[in-house]
Amino acid sequence: MSKPDELIIDIAARVESGQSSQMSLTVVTPGAVITGRLAPESVWRQRVSEVLTDSTDLSAFSAVFDAPAKTDRPPTHLHFHVARILQGTMGLPETGGMYRVAIEDISAWTVGDLSYSDH
Repeated sequence: MSKPDELIIDIAARVESGQSSQMSLTVVTPGAVITGRLAPESVWRQRVSEVLTDSTDLSAFSAVFDAPAKTDRPPTHLHFHVARILQGTMGLPETGGMYRVAIEDISAWTVGDLSYSDH
């Protein structure tokens, strides 16, 4: 979006201010449809840091995510956890992942977490 949708910025700001991880959202970005729950940036950073800390090869990168999130400006990104990239008849990864999406890259969105059914 050349001018990001004010509604999605308001949703992101509400997630950030309430420190809630219950808002489900599906977004369309160039090359991907991502669906899952939004998390405050600080919670998202902490979870990514924990995953990296537990990795033998990537633990040195965990410190990058330990820096505090900047809360003095409007949100510029959505932070998804328990999220999937929808492709064909499946979501990747099946168990959900951690994604950071620039709000300016979102071309469409809907409230809710989309899933597929074999029926």
